[in-house]
Amino acid sequence: MRVLITGGTGLIGRRLIAQLLQDGHDVSILSRKSLKPAWMSSQVTFLQWDGKTAKGWGNHLEAVDAVVNLAGAGIADARWTDERKQLIVDSRIEPGQAIVEAFATTENKPQVLIQASAIGYYGPDEEKTFTETDGPGDDFMADVCVQWEAVTQPVEAMGVRRVIIRTGVVFDPKGGALPKLSMPFKFFAGGPLGNGRQWVSWIHYADEVGAILFLIENEAARGPINLTAPQPVRNNELAQAIGRALGRPALMPAPGLAVKLLVGEMSEAVLKGQRVIPAALQQLGYAFTYPQIDPALRDLLR
Repeated sequence: MRVLITGGTGLIGRRLIAQLLQDGHDVSILSRKSLKPAWMSSQVTFLQWDGKTAKGWGNHLEAVDAVVNLAGAGIADARWTDERKQLIVDSRIEPGQAIVEAFATTENKPQVLIQASAIGYYGPDEEKTFTETDGPGDDFMADVCVQWEAVTQPVEAMGVRRVIIRTGVVFDPKGGALPKLSMPFKFFAGGPLGNGRQWVSWIHYADEVGAILFLIENEAARGPINLTAPQPVRNNELAQAIGRALGRPALMPAPGLAVKLLVGEMSEAVLKGQRVIPAALQQLGYAFTYPQIDPALRDLLR
């Protein structure tokens, strides 16, 4: 299988590339970087792009079976100023438009497009359980996800199968949320955030990658698919589980006010969260490697 990835230098992209190569597939990535990163395998075809058009790479789609669009600036990489929020939107919409342009001008089109999104689509809620049949929320992240998902919809009219992956909190020891959450525990200062009742819909990176590969190959998969573990946990349960994995107490909560002062508007998502179930993924028959939080954290934090 020949796979083209945008956003291939990000956390999920790196893991996906490694697994694809291990499985014997051909991998190409689109990157705004001028030089191929030193960590990237020589087996990967490196294509430079501007993130806005199909210029210089669009004809490469003729030799591709699947496209995975992960492009987008990190949601939690910086405080949400107006400038940062615009970057979050533009870094998703412009690459999506470029992908549609490339598909439109390609005669032998890839069979499937995996379009990234996030469970932020549903908006924060402390009690409701969300599945793929639920509509969007009304906050900033929900609006981002609605635009993000819509931008590549035109490829469906071209006969391309499109899968939208609404990803939860990906736990990976090399980056993302987990190192930040676990660090205080290593200094015996860990505990829940805020009141600890907010839901955390998480997924082990191995299942994130495994599910993406499963969806590429499963012709019945299309439309929105939640990529979360089947057993989300409340934040205080997560804190206890991190403590167990590290052999540390979980007795020092971070007050909600402190979280708000630290991250600003982003704290709404952190302190409320949402309980999201991977109903469609389970119905398709995906078997999770890490459906429960304790085995997942033991693997990730050992």
